[in-house]
Parts: sequence; structure tokens; C-alpha cells
Amino acid sequence: MIVTSEGAAKKRHGLKFVHNLGAAGSNTQLFEFEFSDDEQYLISVEDGQVRCFYLDQANDVITLVSTITADTNGDPIPFDDRYINQYTNAQYGDVMFICHPLFMPRMLIRTSLTSFEITPYSFDQQLDGSRVFQPYYNFQPHGATLDPSGITGSITVTTSVPYFTPDHVGVVLLYNQSEIEITAYTSATEVTGTVIDELKIRLAVQNPLRTSAGSRTVEVTHIDHGYSGGEVVIIEDASATGGINTGNLNGSRTVAGIVDQNTWYFTAGGIASSAEDGGGYVKLSTHSATADWSEQSFSAVRGYPSAVVFHENRLCYGGTLAQPDTIWMSQIGEFFNFDVGEAADTDAISIVAATGHVNEIRYMVSNRDLQVFGAAGELYIPTYLNQAITPTNAQIRLQTPFGCNFTQPVSIDGATVFIQNGGNVAREFLYTDSEDAYTSTAISTLASHLMVSPKFMAVSHGGFDSPESYALLSNGNGDLALFSSSRAERRASWSRATTDGTFLAVSAVHDRMFVNILTPSGDVVLCEFAAEIGLDRYVTGTITANYLDVSDLYAVGDVVDVLSEDGLSYYGQRTVVLNGGVESINLEGYTSVAHAGKAFSVEIESNPIDANSADGSMTGEIRGVSTVVLDLRDAFSAKVNNRDIPLSTPFGGKKEYRLLGYNRDPVITISQNSPLPLQVNGFVSEVII
Repeated sequence: MIVTSEGAAKKRHGLKFVHNLGAAGSNTQLFEFEFSDDEQYLISVEDGQVRCFYLDQANDVITLVSTITADTNGDPIPFDDRYINQYTNAQYGDVMFICHPLFMPRMLIRTSLTSFEITPYSFDQQLDGSRVFQPYYNFQPHGATLDPSGITGSITVTTSVPYFTPDHVGVVLLYNQSEIEITAYTSATEVTGTVIDELKIRLAVQNPLRTSAGSRTVEVTHIDHGYSGGEVVIIEDASATGGINTGNLNGSRTVAGIVDQNTWYFTAGGIASSAEDGGGYVKLSTHSATADWSEQSFSAVRGYPSAVVFHENRLCYGGTLAQPDTIWMSQIGEFFNFDVGEAADTDAISIVAATGHVNEIRYMVSNRDLQVFGAAGELYIPTYLNQAITPTNAQIRLQTPFGCNFTQPVSIDGATVFIQNGGNVAREFLYTDSEDAYTSTAISTLASHLMVSPKFMAVSHGGFDSPESYALLSNGNGDLALFSSSRAERRASWSRATTDGTFLAVSAVHDRMFVNILTPSGDVVLCEFAAEIGLDRYVTGTITANYLDVSDLYAVGDVVDVLSEDGLSYYGQRTVVLNGGVESINLEGYTSVAHAGKAFSVEIESNPIDANSADGSMTGEIRGVSTVVLDLRDAFSAKVNNRDIPLSTPFGGKKEYRLLGYNRDPVITISQNSPLPLQVNGFVSEVII
């Protein structure tokens, strides 16, 4: 059953068969892909492949349009069914980004209305190819130095402490501002690398040269230079300063001494006539050992992003194996450029959730703010009034300490619902003006029995042909929990759904809801909550020469239930037989269209019916329910406490039914076994004490 915002309990829609994924689909992830209102797709991410289904709304047909097993480079797709439930995705236009810490993000690209391809994500490069605009990080211990053997071509790179592993081959190191790609591994302290361009930097400070009148000594402001003295550098593009001409400043110079970690000095070829700060923008070429070096953040050594989202026209990645609490935000409108630059408003952002302990980022949601869900707490990056998030105002704030399970949070009715780490509680992450902060209120307190190792969650806005929003939550035990919310009416409810088989992945495309079902035969079938048909895994067809073709799903010997086209007439059960070599069922005497599938029963069970007497509450005392008055609508059949209610179908209105028996905790159970409509608006009971 589903619960409407008015409070009625209504039989849920049946599940229409869409596609048989076979045994390979036993662990899948379903993603929504929406380009426009009339160009919508459902993406099935599976072990080693992706299948793309086109939702043709004009003809009410769902068609498999692409099956992808290799990327555009010809390499196998790295999707592994052991981790598929942890995959995250974000879509922008024709491109969907799919992430997990074990592989470089993959881009699912729509190339035409009915064609898709997958390609690895790659960062933008400088036009001359000398720089890749990717994030870097100092993974080395404090004070560890990197010593290249030259400034161009193939060189040997040596570290002062053990650092490298064989997996570093192909990884890029950033030496000052120049890149070195590792090409061969020698030892933990030595590798071979290729300098992408030349080991050259432009000092960050303008006019970094300081002269003293009557002296040849020139101080150089060089932030975090890492020199110890004696290093040889080549100075370029320095303009005349303090009376020393360019020829006496530029060229090969030796670091004569160290002032501090940001300043060193050398001896110029001429004597200064005045004290002055100058030189303009100065470049240095050197291969001296330095502590100013870093390594690319995304690699097989350090892991890849676990979370991805678009927020304020930036592509945002979150959490790698080596940097689990870091968020990277691309330049505005440049989704392949993560160059932090000079911290201009449009530059990329790198921010760490420094909350006192490492908080592994699992999911991010773009809502009124950028919401961040970690293994140990919930955080957010605030959006300021009339301001975008920039490198100078970005900050991450810890809000609540519950942590998020490996279940994708969803936005519903103004809040974001997530599953608390451990999988036993559903919480609502919602900003409250009274506290000027986010709260994480438990919304499953009265439905904790429905939380059984949740795996997948999706939300439909206007599902089941009703105005409510519904969240679908598939559990590890094969059940489906349905949550509806109407904040304006201050109503929320949970219900449980089962089927002939096991519910697996769930997804929603606006008001359309899809599920994968593991059937008793071992196949996985994709189905849609499609209409008020009281059957699951149903196929629809035209009765031809007394037979209905069910070969798309059912085999000889299977027993199915059959309904008329409008779902209001039950034709009973039929056994599948071969008719001209085609799996079919015999419907002699019937014509037109019919539905064949598996009937499901429904049940509403009340809390124990209590009463008060002159002596107080009768809780725990023997009492009985003598009369139940049901308020029904479009009811074709029903039972109360497993006893049939005589109905003239379809029935709408009040129906009185009398019961017998006594109990210390009497309950009322309203159920239906036949695959026909049922809606219960409410009931009134009379209690005997």
C-alpha cells in the first residue's frame, strides 16, 4: 500500500516488465539521465558494462538503445559489481560523470538521440602542453626534498626519504611550477622522469629582487624555496634594479645564503647604487633539490574521487583514498580545469574538511548550499546572499555527527534524506532558521523495522499518479520501503512493499519509478511502477487466436495471474504453455488486450486497539473489537482479520463489519489477495471491555 497526503491507504501500482537484464544484472545501479522533458533515459550500470534505455514518451515505449562494454580508447569499462552500490554520478547536458575511488571518473556521453559512449575524464591542458590543470597535493613528509638531475628531457628524480612505489609510473610530479612525468621505477627514493617542458618557474611576487646601496648582494623573495645554499639557478627576465643592469642580474647564479624560508640571496655581477625592490616578474630555471614539490591528487596510487556533483556552475569532486576529506571545485564554467591560479573569484577551489578528525566524504548534494555527507558527519559549504562561492570565501562547516551510509541521499520536499551510517535510521538534513544551522532529524523512528541494510534510494515527485513526493528505498533483505512527505500538511508516512522476488536497485525519472527485481529463476528484470494494475512483472499484449504471448518474460510451466486491459476484471490464473513454439497462455473466451503477471497481496495492520474505562486505560487487559466501519473507495474486494467482506464492486462508501473474539492486544488487519483495486480512507472500531 501507499499512503496519500490525505491519509488514505491505496493499493500501489503494479510493476510493468521493461527488460530482462539476465543474471549479469544481479548487482546494478540505476541512474536517471535527463537531457530535456522529452529526451529522458534510464542508465543501468553493471559489472563491466552499461546499458542505456530511451524513454520514448510520445509512443509510451522504453527501448534499449546502447550497450557499452569498452570505452573510446578500447579499454574495458572498470565497473565492478562488488562496489556498484557505492558509485556516484552527476549529469550536465549530454554528459554524465560516474565516480568511485578505484577508477578515474568516467564520462557517459550522449552522442545522438539513441547513442552513447564512455570515455575517461581528462583535465584541460595549457595550449603548449606544458601544464595539466589538475589538482596537486604535498603527500611527502615535512622537509622531504626532490632532486631532479636536469631541467629538460629524461632525468633522474631522487627524494631525500623513501617515497616512490612501482605504481607511480605515469604519475606527474609538480616541481615548483613545472611537471615531471614518471616513466620508470628504480627504487623507493629514485625514479626516471620526463620533464614536460622545462624546470622553470615565475616567482609569485612582483619585484622580488631587493638591492642594497654599495653592495653586490641581491635578496630574492621566493615563497617556500626549500634551498639550503649552494644551489645553482638561472635567472631570466629580471629588469634593471638599484642601478644593477640586466646583464649583471640575469644568468647563472649561485644561492649564496638563506635569510628565511621565503628569502635567499646571491651575488650580482655589479654593485648597486641604491636600495630598491624591483626586477618585475622574474623567472628561475633550476634543478636544485627543493621541498617545494607535490604530486597529482588523482591517480592509481592516491585513489580517485568518490563523490561528484555540479554546484554553482562548478564541477565538484570529493574524497579520494589519500585525501578522503578534501573537496575540489573546478573553475567556473570550466569543468576540466582545476587550476587554483591566483585565487581569483573564477579560479578552482581546494578545501579540506578540517573538523578535528578525518571525515571520509561519500556523497555531495547541491541544494540551497553544497551539502556534504561523510562517514562520520554531515557538513556543508554555505552559499552567501548575492555572492558565489569563491576561493577567498569558501569554508566547510560541520553540522551533525551521524555519518552517512553507502546509500545515495535524495532531496524530497525541501529536505535531503540520508541513511545514517550503520543503515538503521533514515534522517532528514534540513536547514532551520531558528537554529541558523542544519539539523538531522530521524524520520524513521516509528518505522525502524523497515530499515534493513538499505542499498539504494531514489525520489519521485508526483509518483503513483498523485501529487505527493515518494522516496523508494531498497533493503538488503529484498523489501522496498516507501516514504511519502508533505511538509505543508505536516504529514509523512512509511509503508513496506514486497514482490515475487527481491527488490534490487531503484531509480526515478520525474514521476516515473523504476526497480530491478531478482526473480526466483535467477534473472534480473527491469520494471516500472506503471499503472493501477494489481500485478508485478506483468506483460501486456493482445489476445490473438485465444492466446496471449508472454515469451518476453515467462517460461513453460510458470503460473501467472491475468487481468483485463483496464485492470478491473480478474481472469484467474493460467499456466504458460507452448503455442506454435511461443510461450503463451490460453485465454479462450476473452478478446482484446490483457495483462499477465504475478499478483501481490496488500495488508494494513493497525496498532493495538486501546480503550479507556472509568478505571483508566485498558492497555494489557482483555478486550474485543465488536464492530469495524470501513470507509472505502473503488474497492473490489477486501478482508478484515482474514474474513471476506461482501462487496458489490466497485464499492465506495462506509461498510460495517462485525468481529468476534477477545485479546489483550486486539488489532485490525485489512487485506486483499486478489489483484484488484483497493483504497481505504479510514476506519472506526467499537471496543468491548
